[in-house]
Amino acid sequence: MKTKRWMTTLVVALMATTAVWAKDFRTVVFKVSQMTCENCEKKVKTNMRFEKGVKDLAVALKEKTVTITFDADKTTVKDLQAGFTKFNYAAEVIKETKVEAKKK
Repeated sequence: MKTKRWMTTLVVALMATTAVWAKDFRTVVFKVSQMTCENCEKKVKTNMRFEKGVKDLAVALKEKTVTITFDADKTTVKDLQAGFTKFNYAAEVIKETKVEAKKK
């Protein structure tokens, strides 16, 4: 009985691991011309981190860019771009890339 339970647990764990590896993560870089100060940077970070699917967010104030890593199964670049309009900023897509899966 213990062996069967152990095997079931192992199968479930393997399936969960496979699902994590199968995620479609992407990175997009936006140019946000309205970002001119530290308050603007804070405004972007505060608002964009709550957008659906956002996994990581980096702001470069000097370059006026926002780099977002997101789950493409949960959101799109257009949806993220629309997120900026919620707080009256315009974001121009500079670059989009697919994040390679990390293999152990």
